[in-house]
Formats: sequence, structure tokens, C-alpha cells
Amino acid sequence: MNIVIHHNPECGTSRNVLAIIEAAGYRPTVIDYLTTGWTRAQLLGLFAAADLTARTALRETKSPAAELGLLDPDVCDDALFGAMIAHPVLVNRPIVCSRRGVKLCRPSETVLDLLERLPPGPLYKEDGGLIIDAEGNRLV
Repeated sequence: MNIVIHHNPECGTSRNVLAIIEAAGYRPTVIDYLTTGWTRAQLLGLFAAADLTARTALRETKSPAAELGLLDPDVCDDALFGAMIAHPVLVNRPIVCSRRGVKLCRPSETVLDLLERLPPGPLYKEDGGLIIDAEGNRLV
């Protein structure tokens, strides 16, 4: 199964999601979107597939969203898309695509819904939280 992750290596959640995918035995295509950037068409497709809007996909913290005035609910989608293209960090992450769907994987364990097989347990997140026990049972 092909899996694509739009990844930010500086983000703990994104690193956790990538680690979960790899622990399940997949070799995903990793797109460092901070380097490659976004196109409007790409964002429209990803958001539609993940049932997101530009507003719900907006990264509000640890980004220039506030400084750019994007937190105002009256800011239109066109302005949000333009800002996301100019500042890729404004798109919340990680977004994962598989044949089981497309999802903004926050919290990180939600990526398990997109995998056809789970990683063996026990499996822990970076912060030590257990997500799959030693018997292979999903805990979250």
C-alpha cells in the first residue's frame, strides 16, 4: 500500500506519525512541505479528501497566523489559501494519504485508521504514551 505523509520533521506529532507508519512496515513517501511548499490545487484536493476547510487546516500556533491577521473569522478562504501558499507552515500537519483515506493526523495515533496493518506492540509515542500494548491491542 502506498502512503504519503506531508511531514514537518521539526514537529513531534509529525515524527510520531512517521514512526508509526514505518513501525507497521510501510515505506511512505515523505514530503517535507516546508521545503516543497504547496499549490492551491494540491491544498484544495487534500482538504476535500480529508473533509477539511482552509480554516480548520490553519495552524494557529507556532506559525505567523496571528501576525498575518488570519485568526479573524472574517478572513476568507482565498486569503487563507494565499497565505498558506506563501507560508507553508500555516498548514497544520501531518496530512497522511493512503487508500483508506486522507486525514490530518492529530493526535498522532489517528494514523492507525489509515493503515491496513498495525505495528507490533508495544508501541510508544515520543512522549512515552503507550498506543499499542505488548499483545498488539490498540489502546487509543
